[in-house]
Amino acid sequence: MKNPDFPPIVQQALTLVHPSWLPAVHAGLAAMQAMDPAYLPSLIDGEFLPNGGRLFAAFSLPVAGVRHVLIGEGPYPREESATGVCFMDGAVRELWSQEPDGGLSKKVNRATSLRNFIKMLLVADGKLAVENTAGTAMAEISAQARQPDSGMIQTLPELQDNLHRRGFLLLNASLVFRASVAPAKDAKAWIPFLRRILDTLYEQHQAAGSLPQLVLWGKIAEQVKQVEVSGQFPHIAAEHPYNLSFIGNQGMHAFFGPMHLLDQS
Repeated sequence: MKNPDFPPIVQQALTLVHPSWLPAVHAGLAAMQAMDPAYLPSLIDGEFLPNGGRLFAAFSLPVAGVRHVLIGEGPYPREESATGVCFMDGAVRELWSQEPDGGLSKKVNRATSLRNFIKMLLVADGKLAVENTAGTAMAEISAQARQPDSGMIQTLPELQDNLHRRGFLLLNASLVFRASVAPAKDAKAWIPFLRRILDTLYEQHQAAGSLPQLVLWGKIAEQVKQVEVSGQFPHIAAEHPYNLSFIGNQGMHAFFGPMHLLDQS
C-alpha cells in the first residue's frame, strides 16, 4: 500500500511494516500532518534516528499477534544502536562477556537501559539476588550462561525473538531521536500517530475480549495516557530502565518472571 503524498524516505521505511499495520501507520501519519503540517517536512529535511529505512521497524509483528505493547521513551541516540525497535540496541549482539571475570558484554553495559532490563530479568528468574547485581555475582551468571547446556540465550536478537514470540510490539513514545529536540517534545508530536495505533489494536482485539497489555516505561512513555482509548487497555508502568531502581521493580518481576525471556525457546 503506497501513498504518493509520502516522501521517498517514508516510502522506504514503510517497506518494513507488516501489511496488517499499513492502514494504521498511514492514518497515523495523516493525523500528525493534520495536527502540525510543519512537523513531518522538518523531520524529513533534517537528521534523525533511526536512519536506514528503520523508522517503522517496530511494526513487523502482525496486528492480530500483538499481546503486549511495550512503550519506551525513544530510539537510542547512536546511529548503530537505533533500530526502530525499543530497547533493541543494534550495536549489541553477544549478551555475555567473554572475559573470565566478566558479566554482561561491554556493549550491553554501554546500553544502560538494556543492561538494567537484562538484570531485572535475571532477578525475576531467580538467577540473581536483587541486592547483588554486579561484580562477582554477574561473572558467575555469565560463566553459567555461556555453558553449552545452560539453556540460556546468547544474543540480543534471540531476546528480541523471544519477545516477539510472546506478542510484544516493541514501540517508543517518539519514533525518532533528534539531537536538537527534547525527546518529550518529539513524543508529543507522535501522540496522534499512537492514537491510530491503539485505535487499531482496540478494534482488532476488543471483540475477542482480550485487549493487549500496555507496558509503559518512564514518564515520556506515560504520555500515551493522553490517548483516549488507552484507558480501555490493561496497563502497568515502571520507571525508565536507565534507573537502577528498575532492576528491583517487583511489578516488573511479577509480569516478566513467568515468561523466562532469557531462556532458549
